[in-house]
Formats: sequence, C-alpha cells, structure tokens
Amino acid sequence: MTPQTLVAGVDSSTQSCKVVIRECESGRLVRSGRAAHPNGTEVDPEQWWLALAEAVVDAGGISDVAALSIAGQQHGMVALDEFGRVIRDALLWNDSRSAEAAADLIDEFGAAELARRTGLVPVASFTISKLRWLRDTEPENASRVAAVALPHDWLTWRLRGFGPVDESAGRRARFDELVTDRSDASGTGYWNPSTGEYDRDLLRAALGRDCVLPRVLGPAEPAGVTQDGVVIGPGAGDNAAAALGLGAEVGDVVLSLGTSGTAYIVADEGTADATGLVAGFADASGRALPLVATLNAARVLDAACRLLEVDHDQLAELALAAEPGAGGLVLQPYFEGERTPNLPDATATLFGMTLKNSTSNNLARASFEGMLCGLADGVDAVRGPGTTAKRILLIGGAARNAAVQEIATQVFDLPISVPGFSEYVADGAAAQAAWVLTGSRPRWPIELVSNSEPRVHPVIRAQYSAR
Repeated sequence: MTPQTLVAGVDSSTQSCKVVIRECESGRLVRSGRAAHPNGTEVDPEQWWLALAEAVVDAGGISDVAALSIAGQQHGMVALDEFGRVIRDALLWNDSRSAEAAADLIDEFGAAELARRTGLVPVASFTISKLRWLRDTEPENASRVAAVALPHDWLTWRLRGFGPVDESAGRRARFDELVTDRSDASGTGYWNPSTGEYDRDLLRAALGRDCVLPRVLGPAEPAGVTQDGVVIGPGAGDNAAAALGLGAEVGDVVLSLGTSGTAYIVADEGTADATGLVAGFADASGRALPLVATLNAARVLDAACRLLEVDHDQLAELALAAEPGAGGLVLQPYFEGERTPNLPDATATLFGMTLKNSTSNNLARASFEGMLCGLADGVDAVRGPGTTAKRILLIGGAARNAAVQEIATQVFDLPISVPGFSEYVADGAAAQAAWVLTGSRPRWPIELVSNSEPRVHPVIRAQYSAR
C-alpha cells in the first residue's frame, strides 16, 4: 500500500447516511459526504440504497478507493422473498410494536435460557421480536420470507452487485452471497456469540419457519469485491463500528449521547444477563461488547430547551448555575418510553418539586442529571466480573455540551475523555476496510479535546435511584 491508498467507511444510521474517505496508512480524512434518511420507525430499504448513492456522490465518489465497509443501525428487519425483493418496509430498532412478541418469546423459553443461548433477552428492538410480530400480525408476509437480513447486510449485498432478480428468469436471488459480521449477528436474538452459530430453533419459533440467514464473517474477512474492484469488508453494527473508530481497547467504556444513548465496554468475555439489562453483543474485533441502550438521551435536553424556551448553550448555562442535585428536583426522563429498563409505554416524570426548588436553573440541571443518571446505571451494569473499567469515552452530539461534560464528572466515578468530533461509526467502518485491505488493524490517532478526573457528588445518583 502507498501512503495515498484510500479507504471508505459508511454509516447508514437511523437518520442519515454518512461516508468518510481516509488515507489507509495515516487515517487522515480526505473528504466526506452525507444524505438524509426518511423519518419514521419503518422504512423502505430502497431509501437507504438511494441515500448511500447520494452520500457517495457528495463525498466525491469512490473511484479512487481501494476498500470500503458499511456500518449500520442494528436490529432492523429486512425480509426478502425468494427473488430478493423486500416484502415490507423494514422495521427499525426503535419500532416498539413488537414488545408483546418479545414478551411471548420470553414466556415460551424463559429469560435465563434465552440469555444463555444468545446473550440477549428479547425486547421490542431485536430482530427476533420483529420476526415474531410479522408471524403473528402479517402471516401472509411471513409465509413469503425466504431470507432475513439486517440493514448493513442488505446494503453490502447490493453494493457487491446482488439484489432482486427477475421473477420470469425462474431463479432465486443469490442469498448465498448474503453476509454479515459478528457484531450485527449478535443483535438478532437468534445467534449464539459463544458458539458463533445461528440458533435455528429460535428463528423458527419467531418466524414460524426456517429461512436463509447471512453468513457470519470474521473481523477482517472480506465480503467480496465490487465490479469496479473495490474490496468490501464484512461491515459492523453501529456501536461496534464506533468502538473500532475510537480505537477502544479492553476496559474502555464508550458512552454515546445521540438521540438515543448507549453505554458499552470492550471486554474479553461475553455476558448472559437474564435480567435483560445488558445485551451480550459481540464487537467487531473478535471480542465482546456488553451494551446497555436507552431510548432517551439528547432528546431529553431537547425537551428541556422547549420547556424553558432556550437553546442548548443557554440550557447549559442555567444548569451550571444550579447546585449538584438540583435542589432535590429529579427528572426520570422516559419521554417516549424506555428500552432499558424495558418500559415501552412509560412517560417522563418530574419528582420532588417544591416552591423553593421550582426554578429554571434546577429544571435545566435536573434534565442533564436525569439523562446522565439513566446512563450511569447502564455503565455500572456493563462493568461485569472479569473486566476492569479504565475510562469513559464520551461521544455523540450532546457530548459537546459544556454542562454534559461538567456534570458527567459529578455522576461517573471513572476518568472521562472527550474525543474531538468525528463520524466515529463511519470511521470505524473505514478502519475495518483498511484492516481487510492490509491484514493489520490500523491504529489511527484520536484527538482528545478534554480529559477529566471524577468529582462525584453522591447526592445526584442517590436521589435519582430513590425514585
């Protein structure tokens, strides 16, 4: 490889598609592009394909790129018929209509048994629950399913030149070319991260029948080559790709504050949490990635801004003018239900209001503390036996807020590093592409804009836990 060899990474997220093109050796960003995805919790996958093409054009094309990998939102159900056609719009991770289906699977198998077999206890987010919902609610569509893919699987398949075939040709789609990776397979609810095999009995219990599933590739195993000779990597789920992009090592906790929130740790050993609090995902490097996800993160601050009629900087100023603990005001921020804990029908609640503490400063402070306390419970949960947490890497749009950075040091008992803003999911996909191309995982430098030691105020979490 020459110093100028280029690799590309794609982040096909819930809201948009981002493409970054970096130098393979140094990791230097050369150019980037993006395109929007439709809103909603169910989407025609063709919209992802069109957005990928638009984002590639916006990034100046990939004719000079040697390798590319696609990372994507996890769990989304892409159901294909025998000709490779999408049967219905994909249900995304944040579609909660399959909550009852998840509960039915738990009733049938038991939470402990499901956790033992897959590392997961089903919730509405996971693919297994969505397939069960399809079986129970749309039986005609379920009967047509020949293969099930995840968003990044389907995009990788299409990028390599496969896809729907003409029914009149009398042949099936090339499902033997559907591939995925360990990280995304581990979020389905029918793959065993310990054995590396699909659990076909669970798949049949969900869908009502067997079907083709993508072949699971190793961390640096190529998926194939495009017609233009671009090497394609196995891809990854979004959180695992972000860990790659951050260069996270064993003991690093990644706390991501986007629309939703995630807390996960790179670990040598997986987990099987029968409570369902921790999802026993795999990472994209051959290790484990125990993870807790919340539906409510930056949107909590958005709601507070609307209530107080301020922008995010002004919200931070108000919050930092209040004392830790917000004078006893506590926000439980389940604005649109919650995934962890599994409360799909919950709503947000403000506790402890008095005439004295009902101020704009305390309300602003309570919004930050409530968001961070929910995720602090998650950080505690992923710090399982056998893994020593070393630091928190704080990322996501809300991580740039001054009050988030300050209050985080008062909530968490670990050192906190805030990396400079970057598209870490797409960066991780690009790093994976470089890994596939060269045979060695790249160690690209990561800029840290701040490093802070913990200054914990116990009152914050104590009063939150009391609720």
